[in-house]
Order: sequence, then structure tokens, then C-alpha cells
Amino acid sequence: MTTEIIIENEQDIINFTPEHEALITKVINGALDEQSVDFDCFVSVTVVDNEAIREINNEHRNIDSATDVLSFPVLEFDENGDIIPDSGDVYEGKTILGDIVLSFQRALEQSEDFGHSFEREVGFLVCHSVLHLLGYDHEDDSERAVMREHEETILDSLGLTR
Repeated sequence: MTTEIIIENEQDIINFTPEHEALITKVINGALDEQSVDFDCFVSVTVVDNEAIREINNEHRNIDSATDVLSFPVLEFDENGDIIPDSGDVYEGKTILGDIVLSFQRALEQSEDFGHSFEREVGFLVCHSVLHLLGYDHEDDSERAVMREHEETILDSLGLTR
């Protein structure tokens, strides 16, 4: 499996470093490995500030407030949560999983609120978003528990503990 990851930094509040890019890439690949994704795929990540994510959240979800991360999956899933073959778009021979929009500003705020590292918070948000791209949701307690179990497994395997 080959994963192409495009990361764009569109904010200037928090210094975006090569280490941040490496972290995002590591988490995406870790999540895809844990989920046994065995096909070539493409993911885009856009790093923004709170104002930009507020605008995107309002435009796409009619919620006029900043959030931490937004996921825009491209694939479609059947009633069992399995990917419907050929449901997504293809980019240079890779199946597009979707787009992630991440507020670095909100990630920093939340890392301070939760008392763990900025890297752990970014890792959690990216992992959470990748799982959304793969069809997971947290609309009820049982879905939330399944998603949280996968998140913790992935983050622990990458050394991103609380």
C-alpha cells in the first residue's frame, strides 16, 4: 500500500515545523495500518487557525463556531460500514480518502486544557479524523466506544500517550 499525504499550512499563529509534518504523516500511516487499509490512497491535510476553521464549519455544517478538526470523507460505506468499491474518486491511481482540516490553534488550547503535549493532541485529532474518513462515527455511545478504542490503540502504538 502506498499513501500519498499532502499537508498544507495555512495559518501563521503557531510555527509549523518539519516535525509537525512528520507527526501528521506518522499518525495517518499508523491509523491506516491499524485499520488494515490495503489499497493505495490519498489524504490531504490543511492546517488552519480558529477563524478559518470557524468559517469552514459554518459553511459546511451551519455551526458558527471554531472546532478542532473537520473531516470530509470521499468514500461511501454500506450498512455494515464496509467501503463501497469504486465509490470514491481516484487521484494519480490512488483512492482519495478525503480531506482533513485541523486547527493548530485549537489543538494548542486543548492540549493545555487536557494537560498533555501539543503533539499528543495533534496526533489524537489527526487519528480521529482519519477514522472518520474510514467511516467511523460517534453519534451514540457504542459508536463512540469503538472509535475511542481504535484511537487509543493507534496512539499507544505510536507512543503518543497522555
